[in-house]
This record gives sequence, C-alpha cells and structure tokens, in this order.
Amino acid sequence: MSASRSSGKNTVKNSENPVVEGLKTIGLSIVLALGIRHFVAEARYIPSESMLPTLEVNDRLIVEKISYHFNSPQRGDIVVFWPNERLRQENPSLRDAFIKRVIGLPGDTIEVRGGRVYVNGEAIRENYIAAEPDYQWGPETVPPDSYLVLGDNRNNSYDSHFWGYVPRENIIGRAVVRFWPPNRMGELGPTPPYRQGSAEEAAPAAQ
Repeated sequence: MSASRSSGKNTVKNSENPVVEGLKTIGLSIVLALGIRHFVAEARYIPSESMLPTLEVNDRLIVEKISYHFNSPQRGDIVVFWPNERLRQENPSLRDAFIKRVIGLPGDTIEVRGGRVYVNGEAIRENYIAAEPDYQWGPETVPPDSYLVLGDNRNNSYDSHFWGYVPRENIIGRAVVRFWPPNRMGELGPTPPYRQGSAEEAAPAAQ
C-alpha cells in the first residue's frame, strides 16, 4: 500500500505542463533532424540536365555522408560537392552545390579524345552517358586529394573539363538512392562496367 502511494506521489511530482512537454519534443526533433542532415544524410534535388540519362530534372535523392569518412571516393561514384575556388571566383554569387560523376582519382592521367575517356592510357567503358563526348581534353594528371568529375550528359555539362578539379574537402557526400518520382525510386544505376569486377574493365582503344 505504501509503495503504491509513493509511486503516485512521484507521478504527480514529475508531471509537466503538456505545452512544455510538447516544446521539448519539438526541440529534440529539430536537433536530431539537423544532426542527421549535417553528419549522416540529406535530401537533394536535380535542377539541370547535366546528369541525363541517369538523373532527370526534379529527381529527389538521398546523399549519404558517412562512407567518405572511412573510404575515398571511387571512380563511378555520383557525388555532391561545393564549387571549387575557380568556380567561386568566376561566379561570386554561386551558392548551390553541384552533382557529377567521379572519373579521375588523385594521380590518374585523364584524356578525352575520339569520343572516349582514357584513364592512364586505357579507354574506360561507360554505360551511363547520354552520348559520346564531342570534345577533346587533356591529357592532364589529377592533383593529390582532388578529383575530376564529369556529367553523364557529357556534351551539356559544366564540369571539370571547364573549371578543373574538386578538392576532397569540398565533397559533401555520395548520392545513393532516388526517392522521387515514385516510378523511378531505388538505387541509382546502371552500375559502371569498371565497377562490376575487381579489376577495371577497359574498352578497346578508339582508333
């Protein structure tokens, strides 16, 4: 009997105004949401056609931020990143992040010619581009801690072949899944041929 009375007193003592309790819950939710967005993942949308056909305008994506704390970006990753110094100088009002595909890793020598991208002298197979690139670029060697990124819509993409390399520190995260529109929900594909096996597959060199 005494235990029951004690329990009841504690309940009364610890009860709080419902408004205060509600504000605490809302505050905690906001803190958790901001923490998840800053450290774990965030949603992004596609504003341009630079990543066609892989990503369409107004696609909504989840960008994860964890894996690059433990592993380096890999060729074929679709990454979201802040503009580099050259872009900021050329466009002081630029505030938006970019999204492109990683093609050149630190130390790689990249060249674009004859409708192919060459990595260290070998033409890579690409099953995700809208059309073969109609420009010539390079050869250039990617600096340390930097990445060369290209849009899948090669001939309509403002990317590394215009403004240079992305420093590792500028990369926000890796796009992993599309959640809108509903009819195209799921992981981003297709998988690049050079990511399907342990060794990178090279296409026959263009003549």
